[in-house]
Amino acid sequence: MKKKVVVLTGAGVSAESGIKTFRDANGLWEGHDVMEVASPQGFASNPELVLDFYNQRRRQLLEVAPNAAHRALVDLEAHFSTTIVTQNIDNLHERAGSSHVVHLHGELLKVRSTGNPNLILDWKEDLNLGDVCENGHQLRPHIVWFGEQVPMIETAIEITGQADALLIIGTSMQVYPAAGLLQYAPGGVPIYFIDPRPNLESNDYSNLTVLAERASVGVPIAVSRLIDTMT
Repeated sequence: MKKKVVVLTGAGVSAESGIKTFRDANGLWEGHDVMEVASPQGFASNPELVLDFYNQRRRQLLEVAPNAAHRALVDLEAHFSTTIVTQNIDNLHERAGSSHVVHLHGELLKVRSTGNPNLILDWKEDLNLGDVCENGHQLRPHIVWFGEQVPMIETAIEITGQADALLIIGTSMQVYPAAGLLQYAPGGVPIYFIDPRPNLESNDYSNLTVLAERASVGVPIAVSRLIDTMT
């Protein structure tokens, strides 16, 4: 039976593809207060602004491509049972070739009905007011907004608890509930933390290796080491 590798990814893994990170130092996202464009209250007060915001993100996503970090993670599947748990809403992991990706915060290329959250549709075009589901309810981005439940977190906890090795890539590990996943990893499993500005120290966890590199550099190194040491 193949050993299980769990990969936790954040905005840093997609930044080198041209996907901007979630928000800049002053808390703005593309010039907007995040609560204006990423909360149920923001959508209720100005749905056109929210829809336009995600339309721009969607158009941008369709113009970029996976980078070396995404591609290196695909190599893990030849050697391990690999699951990627991502905070990202892009589909670059899938486009690179990873076959088992859990999206904690939703997916930009999907929309769902405001009347039935279980009615989820693939969507690559602009989403506008008046675009409704089969029952006449307005469609909204399939994104987990601030204040909403993270429905896939229990799945992510279960997966992390079965890991034989853990890779953490391009995330501050400060945004909960995703940041809490680390505590569910079995004790003593090898952990690689890849980020140009790492905020985890090697003495914080047993068997932690910190690679202070951008994802496209650090991920191929970590993948190679895992393959060498665990197969």
